[in-house]
Amino acid sequence: MSYTQSPSHPTNGLHYFAEGWRLISRPGIKRYVVLPLLVNVLLMGSAFWWLFSQLGDWIPSMMSHVPSWLQWLSYLLWPLAVISVLLVFSYLFSTITNLIAAPFCGLLAEQLEGSLTGKPLPDTGIFGIVKDLPRIMAREWRKLAYYLPRALLLLILYFIPGIGQTVAPVLWFLFSAWMLAIQYCDYPFDNHKVSFADMRSALRQHKTDNLQFGAMVSLFTMIPILNLVILPVAVCGATAMWVDRYRTQFVRS
Repeated sequence: MSYTQSPSHPTNGLHYFAEGWRLISRPGIKRYVVLPLLVNVLLMGSAFWWLFSQLGDWIPSMMSHVPSWLQWLSYLLWPLAVISVLLVFSYLFSTITNLIAAPFCGLLAEQLEGSLTGKPLPDTGIFGIVKDLPRIMAREWRKLAYYLPRALLLLILYFIPGIGQTVAPVLWFLFSAWMLAIQYCDYPFDNHKVSFADMRSALRQHKTDNLQFGAMVSLFTMIPILNLVILPVAVCGATAMWVDRYRTQFVRS
């Protein structure tokens, strides 16, 4: 059964995020959801358990950098500090999780694309994953090289009094949303050997919608329990977006 998009649905980033939740239970796809789901549950579950045990020490330390002239805003800055830690931590561990789960996420995107288009792709299985592992890991490191210098610049802002407690969390949220859109959309793009630069150029054509999609993934990554299943949901949503918006641009029938 091929994928038919309802014209009554707005095909923005929110729509594709919602599609991800629906598509993880699509017949024939569930078995490809299991492995990335297990990786995410084990790593994200352990990481957030440790994080919440540390927040009591980290937040007072961050608030100690607030200048005296901003102390009257402490009741607003405290929740911003908590959100900042969650944003940084969520994206950091999402990156680690995605690095480990990348081969399984690529396989999920591949099989879901075949199901959505009605043109089933070959089941590469474990041997196909092993064969493609060097290329997949090289692509993950390419994304990391794009991410790190920009992330370091934003982290420096956190140590500037005033700016670090007000502007930096907003900039980090927007940056995380963009990076998560790149992270998950990259799986179907990479399956078709689309270069990283060409992928970013294509995503910029619908930047607002991709930011919406990434923002929803970022928010759900910070929510306990829901963040344990967000990885396959995001892969499925991004793959649906690829099929609707980008596939005809890069794939010849």
